[in-house]
Amino acid sequence: MEKRLFGTNGVRGIVNKELTPQIVFELSLAIGAFFNKGAVFLGRDGRRSSEVFSYLVSAGLMETGCIVYDAGMLPTPALQWATRRGDVNGGVMITASHNPPEYNGIKVMDKDGIEIIREKEENIEKIYFNKEWQLSTWDRIGKKIDKSYMLEEYKESIKSFIDEEKVKAARFKVVVDPGNGVGALVTPYLLRELGCKVLTINGNIDGTFPGRFPEPSLENISDLCTAVKAFKADFGVAHDGDADRAIFVDERGIAHWGDRTFALIEKTFLEENPGETIVTPISSSKVIGEIAQLYGGKIVWTEVGSTIVSRRMQEINAKLGGEENGGIFYGEHIPARDGAMAAALIANILAKTEKPLSQLLNEIPIYYSIKTKVECPHSIKFKVLEMIKEEVYGEKIETIDGVKIWFSNDSWVLIRPSGTEPIYRLFAEAKTEEQAKKLVSEYKTKIKAFIKKAEEK
Repeated sequence: MEKRLFGTNGVRGIVNKELTPQIVFELSLAIGAFFNKGAVFLGRDGRRSSEVFSYLVSAGLMETGCIVYDAGMLPTPALQWATRRGDVNGGVMITASHNPPEYNGIKVMDKDGIEIIREKEENIEKIYFNKEWQLSTWDRIGKKIDKSYMLEEYKESIKSFIDEEKVKAARFKVVVDPGNGVGALVTPYLLRELGCKVLTINGNIDGTFPGRFPEPSLENISDLCTAVKAFKADFGVAHDGDADRAIFVDERGIAHWGDRTFALIEKTFLEENPGETIVTPISSSKVIGEIAQLYGGKIVWTEVGSTIVSRRMQEINAKLGGEENGGIFYGEHIPARDGAMAAALIANILAKTEKPLSQLLNEIPIYYSIKTKVECPHSIKFKVLEMIKEEVYGEKIETIDGVKIWFSNDSWVLIRPSGTEPIYRLFAEAKTEEQAKKLVSEYKTKIKAFIKKAEEK
């Protein structure tokens, strides 16, 4: 197998096991060599290991002659926004996003603020594995410049796409759950500046994530649902660890998968921008295509992965993208997913329509989604995928990413290996919850059988 460091979203691993200080430092030397003595933005999330990794990364970058603009602790999209607008060669974000607290990771961004393409990752991997970096002489070592004041400008950018007066007049009450992550530095303040009364839960930044796991899945945000009902709030919003995603809870305390709120944002966007193109991964709900058809939009389907959506948006100059996991890409702000931007967009829609979130979501066709995962060693993932391709059947089979099987009753199942964890992800959608559960159960059993078979070979 080829030597590889980068997964779907950067380099990730368990701290001091798969990501040791030596690996992080040497990877940073390779990244510094790749940026060739340029200027680089550096940011980090609130994980326990992120501060020490920040020292290692800045040291590696400076040792290879780079200038480091240290943005400190902030959400990933804030660093992407700063990188895109700064006169720099790229950016490095220290984060493991939604992964458990023992993980951390390194994302490398190009000068446009989007994570680098695979060819550039391979370039860094080649430098890393062959130790091809060159240390600077003592008088050519780079320097670090404090840029920890970027958040105000970032919030102003978000607000420029919002009807501030309308949102302020609505006087919404909102519960924000940053999940003890860096979203606590932006979203509560942004919404307060937009005239909302903001209540927070899990609002202290703590890299052990004591309030809940950093993944804002529906089962992990039950406290937010309870809080929205208890405080009679207009809506609630939950972020992942680095706040590039947002999952919403309506005023009844009911949480909704990301593609439901994405469909609402898409509908509003297409009403105002007829004929525009929406970019979304193959894992998104059928409703995304239906909304586009109803409101005169076009859909471009991609492989799963936020970077893939961002790059495709950039290529075709699309203004909106979205993912089922709560990623909203508002191209005119940044063509990258942004949890704070998503929260502001939902507040904007509620203010303009003067309707509650539950009513707006009920106006959108309903499909039931079930998601699960099956443990699978990295070493046999692709062998298992070939077995699945050989034995599945349905009305239509798509292999844009993994295997997506469509059935005649408007249901589908998507089976794909995770790019960051030793698991297979399983998505199913149907007109009824019972159908979706049946599909997940059936294909979970099949995947386990394929994995067992692959392990025995």
